[in-house]
Amino acid sequence: MSKSIYETITASIIAELEKGAAPWVKPWHADSSADKNILSQKPYQGINRLILGMSGMSKGFTNPAWGSFKQWQSLGANVRKGEKGTQVIFYSPGQRENEKGEKENYAILKSYWVFNVQQVDGIELTSSSPADKPFNQHEAAEQRIIKTGAAISHGGDAAFYMPSQDRIQLPNKSAFTNECNYYATAMHELIHWSGAKHRLDRELKGRFASPDYAFEELVAELGASFLCQDLGIQGDLRHAGYIQSWLKACRDDSRAIFKASALAQKAADYVNGLDATAIAIAA
Repeated sequence: MSKSIYETITASIIAELEKGAAPWVKPWHADSSADKNILSQKPYQGINRLILGMSGMSKGFTNPAWGSFKQWQSLGANVRKGEKGTQVIFYSPGQRENEKGEKENYAILKSYWVFNVQQVDGIELTSSSPADKPFNQHEAAEQRIIKTGAAISHGGDAAFYMPSQDRIQLPNKSAFTNECNYYATAMHELIHWSGAKHRLDRELKGRFASPDYAFEELVAELGASFLCQDLGIQGDLRHAGYIQSWLKACRDDSRAIFKASALAQKAADYVNGLDATAIAIAA
């Protein structure tokens, strides 16, 4: 893709942000592989989705059922000795009196430990899989993903790149609202993947909502838009609500969008230039 088209894409994103952004809605549905509590059968929400998704991927769990020690016991099961739980959080309502003697509500942050069904004895649950739903592959996009050689796992209700595992996690393909949104999300995570130290060596360790984190998210979304443009994909990229928040976090650097655009182009070129299949054949 020519540089002028990259510049055009960047300019269009800036224009969209200046017009006022609408909230970004994740382009997938929580499918049957979303991490859920074994008793309530409700999917975990918020940061717990990410916590359990990362824990499940790092430990190789393929079943999304989780429960506390007591919950598993109530079902006649027992957590195996030596198994380590995963800490999740929740807010419970509380009430207290202020200085005026008036009652006011507040939220109490609590945490507890949960264990995956694969850490438990005395109960058998089959790994759930999403209902069959036609997925029309975009061959060029599939080949581009394959040729990167990236390790990609599917399942759960979150999309992320985990540097410590050098692995990408994506929801199941059938969970996405359409095929293009799957590929747009995959490209976003591939741009993150490209920034690993042994690849393009970008800063990937910023805390959530920190300037470094914000800047990397901006790079990833611009890079994803470039790759999607290359492939002719019209997925729901996160321009509207997502990038705006990162631009605010990067407000101390008025050149952030231009720096990010240059790094995004470098990342897109890197991803487009990979051919792991050719390396495998040669080996």
